[in-house]
Amino acid sequence: MERSIITISREYGSGGRRIGELLAEMVGVPFYDRDIIKLSAENLGMSTEVIEETDESIPSTFLHNLTYSAYSVFDYVALYDIPVTDKVFLAQSEVIKELALKGSCIIVGRCADYVLCDDPDLVKVFIRAEVEDRIKLATNEYDLPTDKAVESIKKIDKSRKNYYRHYTNRQWGNVANYDIVLNSSFTGIEGAVAVIRTLLDTKKV
Repeated sequence: MERSIITISREYGSGGRRIGELLAEMVGVPFYDRDIIKLSAENLGMSTEVIEETDESIPSTFLHNLTYSAYSVFDYVALYDIPVTDKVFLAQSEVIKELALKGSCIIVGRCADYVLCDDPDLVKVFIRAEVEDRIKLATNEYDLPTDKAVESIKKIDKSRKNYYRHYTNRQWGNVANYDIVLNSSFTGIEGAVAVIRTLLDTKKV
């Protein structure tokens, strides 16, 4: 496989993370999700618990027009008294860029499709699913009662949507922002992996 940086955005309960894990195993590339939290915490000198509390969430005051690509994120952190959530976003963005520089990989969430938008080898994927299947996955895999599963779907999707819009000024889930949008209710988890693998094999390089 030619160098490819695959970013996966996903609705809660759609199986996006599992799809990323299986795809990484299939093509033999690193898979990054929670590793980004750990690396960001180390770089910021914060505990992973603090990073987890602010992960994919937005501050009460908005920080617009971040030109972090032109500088090191740590210059921003050092020079400006900005909300912790913004510091975390900047730190995670720096980590994501560093991981992508190492070679092919799969990265889940955290606006990675936007952070890496200038990478010529970027493949942007969005995974969705029907609500009933998302509820089923949440109850089976996350051991949530049905009412809590429904509540989590609404809450987490809203959080991801707001986070993405806040830091990218784009609409989360808009097909125009991705190279492929898959409905895992239609493809199944393994089917989605197969479709993405085919896309990687046939994409223009």
